[in-house]
Amino acid sequence: MIKNIRKYFRKPLAVAAFVVITLTTVFSTAYVSNNFEIVKNLDIFNTMFRELVINYVDEVNTAELIKTGIDEMLESLDPYTNFIPESQIEDYRFMTTGQYGGIGALIMRRGNYIFISETYEGFPAHKAGLLPGDKILKINDQEAINRTQEEVSSLLKGQPGTEVVMDIQRSGHDEILTKVLVREVVRIDNIPWYGLLDEKTGYIKLTSFTQNAGREVRDAFNSLRNEHEIENLVLDLRGNGGGLLNEAVNITNLFVEKNKIVVETKGKIRERNTTHRTLNNPIDKEIPLVVLVDRASASASEIVAGAIQDFDRGVIIGQRTFGKGLVQNVVPLSYNTQLKITVAKYYIPSGRCIQAIDYAQRHEDGSVAAIPDSLKVAFETLSGRTVYDGGGIEPDIFINPLSLSNLSIALLTNFHIFDYANHYYRNNNEILPADQFEITDEIFNDFMKFLEGKDYSYTTESELYIERLKRVTKDEKYHESIEQELNLIKARIQETKKDDLITFRPEIEMMLKNEIVGRYYKQKGRVISSLNDDPDISEALRVFQSPETYHAILNP
Repeated sequence: MIKNIRKYFRKPLAVAAFVVITLTTVFSTAYVSNNFEIVKNLDIFNTMFRELVINYVDEVNTAELIKTGIDEMLESLDPYTNFIPESQIEDYRFMTTGQYGGIGALIMRRGNYIFISETYEGFPAHKAGLLPGDKILKINDQEAINRTQEEVSSLLKGQPGTEVVMDIQRSGHDEILTKVLVREVVRIDNIPWYGLLDEKTGYIKLTSFTQNAGREVRDAFNSLRNEHEIENLVLDLRGNGGGLLNEAVNITNLFVEKNKIVVETKGKIRERNTTHRTLNNPIDKEIPLVVLVDRASASASEIVAGAIQDFDRGVIIGQRTFGKGLVQNVVPLSYNTQLKITVAKYYIPSGRCIQAIDYAQRHEDGSVAAIPDSLKVAFETLSGRTVYDGGGIEPDIFINPLSLSNLSIALLTNFHIFDYANHYYRNNNEILPADQFEITDEIFNDFMKFLEGKDYSYTTESELYIERLKRVTKDEKYHESIEQELNLIKARIQETKKDDLITFRPEIEMMLKNEIVGRYYKQKGRVISSLNDDPDISEALRVFQSPETYHAILNP
């Protein structure tokens, strides 16, 4: 194909025809202004590309060159306008439908290899006996070493019913294991678990907004109400990055009466603006409701949380949400590629837009940075409470997010928590149920023994400050007079670090418990085991236990 393109570009008349046909197609729309500038710059791009292909000293990978150009062009826009090549169609399908053709496993990169990090219960990887920590050596005779996570993922995905032959290496085994799997349609539920927090309070964990999310929440709620006669409900949207807008409307509709505007989309093309209303009678418009959110709650999650807040229908607890109020459409392109393009912003019932005012300024986790009060615009909820636009949904009750110590981060990033869970799983056939399993002294001591000889070096904040102080004192000519004291403080800190495993035992236990439970009870078990010591859950229960507090928040 590349040879054909190069041959084609060497013919000036063909190039001219290519440019004219392309531009005629592009600019047949009535929405384009300043045609000359666009035509001129596209002509420059075409001629530059032609000269590169013909004259560049080395062979040019034209597909890669164009892909780089596309990605860099879209990088200058918002973060959500993306080019979807044919190789990533399965990933996009999974985002919208919750299903894909594959083996049902999560993978991660460690060094030059890709490892299995988790399997989904009941799907090919689980049925074939693949385990977290298995190193992938080959996939259908293709070497997996030095491949990216995306490349290996594309090799594992494919048409349901087709075979995948995997060579793996398992810790503790010298021989290479060969596994033959048959791809299936892998369907990931929007709700990994729902159940009771106490005898009166139901809980639903919603992790995505793919097709049928609204129906799944409705069925879960009806099951809780009919089987347990719950009096309160917690809807957990923490970590939920969103999905289909209509499913957000459907979920809101479960608790808000019919014919209420949940969200409006407004973009450049006025004819495409839409208003989304609740279409059905709610299943319960009275039950006390708490919605849990955090900095990873985005898009459709923010529509639900924002609408519930604007209608004064429930209390929002957690941290400020991500701040993604942009609507994307997917436009088919040639050769089975697609463009996910931002076409509008969405506005929730109070009239506010939750899109971050400057989405280029974000925290490392992608969530929106602080918005100055002077840039925020005030809106009112149904009962007259003041709420603001410009950067996600502010919870009614703010809970400080979990902050891990540098030691815990080092244990995670060096995979020691992950590896110990694999070690524990290989040596213990079963554990207590997920809601009862705890890290005992015996397990924690075994973990500390497991760490012996392993590298998990880390620098504390105190050590960083000492180093900064040394630099400042050198600049200010004080270093010689206090050098001995600084070195003494540093030595004391390093001596104290020996006890950090004990000092930070509670958070290390939390990580160990989550990882070990995941080996036995998968995603469902992780959710259940995390509820016991969850500060957001504790606050939700406290609010439910005081109806006066609940109603005072919603009707000040």
